[in-house]
Amino acid sequence: MTRYSVDLDRRELIASWGTGEGDLSRCIAALPDDADTSALLALARSLTQLSDAAWRTYTHPSSAAGSPEPDGEGWRREREREAFGRVPDAITEPHLPHGGTMTVSYSPLVESAHRAGRALHGLHGPGGPGDEALAKAVRAEAALELAAVESAELGDLTGRAQQAVLLSREDASPVQVAAADHLLQQDPFGPTALFSTVDPTAAAVAAAHWLAAAAEVAAEATGEDPTQVVLEADDIEALPHETPTLVLGLIQDGATPYEAVAALVRHAMHITDGLLLDPVALRDQLEDFEETVAEHTGEDDPDLDDVAVRLTPLDPKRPARDLLEDLLAGIHGCWLLHSAHDGPDEDDEDDGLGDTQDRDDDEQAVAHQRRSRERFARLVRAAAAAHRDRLI
Repeated sequence: MTRYSVDLDRRELIASWGTGEGDLSRCIAALPDDADTSALLALARSLTQLSDAAWRTYTHPSSAAGSPEPDGEGWRREREREAFGRVPDAITEPHLPHGGTMTVSYSPLVESAHRAGRALHGLHGPGGPGDEALAKAVRAEAALELAAVESAELGDLTGRAQQAVLLSREDASPVQVAAADHLLQQDPFGPTALFSTVDPTAAAVAAAHWLAAAAEVAAEATGEDPTQVVLEADDIEALPHETPTLVLGLIQDGATPYEAVAALVRHAMHITDGLLLDPVALRDQLEDFEETVAEHTGEDDPDLDDVAVRLTPLDPKRPARDLLEDLLAGIHGCWLLHSAHDGPDEDDEDDGLGDTQDRDDDEQAVAHQRRSRERFARLVRAAAAAHRDRLI
């Protein structure tokens, strides 16, 4: 989301947002010289809350909430998204205290807009000097932020909408999945642009597809079960193998890359929100965990007081991006395993770099690694193309 702050030296309202490569900022408007700092901070805070509420409609779309029945979660999310059109009027004519009471909107988005309007009203009062210029700038800024959310929903992450690359979303745009797939076709190991130009949930969907292809290639070379290749590669190099192995198992059991990724990201986002939607599954997990500890300790009733259990394999603060990183690490692990069992081909004998006998060991190692990665990438591209239907 965009964060708003007050530059007290320049007396300016500042907006800043992340891009995946760093943060950008811009001046929104000049602030009144005689305005109280608390009043200015109230304006900045309300705009930050407005941005947070607006981007939540992106990260928690109604399409991911199940039934759209009245008063259900999907219905509430849809109503909140429809509230975008009420923001300008709420800023212009906010609810004000009257007779000791004040109307408060049920919509977090609309109420934050009313708060921004009340903050503007409190700076100078209606018709005060310079307040119309500031109000106009704030309305324009709110419109820009809402337009960024709308662009992200359409799969366009340019401009202000680029901040979506830092957010986890319960759903994945087909446009963004296709964009991520295109990047992985160019580099199956995951180019840096995957983290700065694509929604991380959509990128993880595409990466899950390419991980399954990489696991197939590694399994063919080693004779291992495709679902276990990343775990085997962990013996070569320390890897975050748990999540890639889980995703590979889900895909082998019939889940699509979208279903596997969306389920994991959605579950982690619910944990972040303080919700546990499947307590029965947690009970089963705890029972399995207790049995494992009992086998390890040899005790029938092991003490679990000092043992912690993770509620999600993902980082709940950044689940989609964490998942994407793990899946790409899984692809790297598949290459490690494949490389360990990969025999030489004609490229090893003549790679266009001259006689290998004339090169030192480091140069030979680098050349061999490059050839190995290129061979692996070619095989993975072929496997991904052969199973293209699972991504669509």
